[in-house]
Amino acid sequence: MSTQEFQEIVWQHYHENRRDMPWRDNIDPYYILVSEIMLQQTQVDRVKPKFAAFIAQFPDILSLANTKLYDVLRLWSGLGYNRRAKFLWQAAQKIEADFNGKMPATLEELIALPGVGKNTAGAILAYAFNQPVVFIETNIRTVYFHHFFADSAETVNDVELSELVEATLDKENPREWYWALMDYGVFLKRQYGGRLSQSRHYKKQTPLKGSLREMRGNILKALVGGGLSNNELRQKVLADERFEPALKSLEQEGLITIEGNKVSLAS
Repeated sequence: MSTQEFQEIVWQHYHENRRDMPWRDNIDPYYILVSEIMLQQTQVDRVKPKFAAFIAQFPDILSLANTKLYDVLRLWSGLGYNRRAKFLWQAAQKIEADFNGKMPATLEELIALPGVGKNTAGAILAYAFNQPVVFIETNIRTVYFHHFFADSAETVNDVELSELVEATLDKENPREWYWALMDYGVFLKRQYGGRLSQSRHYKKQTPLKGSLREMRGNILKALVGGGLSNNELRQKVLADERFEPALKSLEQEGLITIEGNKVSLAS
């Protein structure tokens, strides 16, 4: 398949099935940062309402940087992977302190922000600044596996995939091209499955139910209304053998504080 043929397929699907997203309607670099952090390991339908609430309370980098972590964690509650909330808050503080409140626009500067890896940085550069960079995520992998590795029994690493992404990138309009890839990838996963196990970097996500991650989320959710004694918290989250390890990890990550017998969200 030629690059032109591939691009025509992706663009046609996009023009006929473009998905509306609040962070697509307003190309604000801050909105892109918030959405990309929220979308890490979380589905779009869950992110949309939380994104709207987050932007309503923290409309810009300055307002987020100047708030308390407690308020960020309260608002984030229910979205999962709560370390992202702290990373986003810390990133806003770093942008305010080091970049005069303006989103940095280079890969090196973005990667230096808490919670921002290479692919998240690439997404920010493409979506916020329309830069023709290469980045890979789940939906993008799905598109390339479907069209270029459909008959292969071998696993594919991201180095190989990156070469294809770069070779087929619409360098004149990278922002919309990546939107198109994302939308097409979602469609292909629904139609044919994601084939993510074909990626050499694939790691199957463990089920939430019964996991330490579930207990961590339950603890944070229980503390949204205010601090609790250890016993009150145990009763509220139906504590089992996961409780102490979850509590310890949350304290180590600075998401909660424990003073005597009282447990609270970090402030």
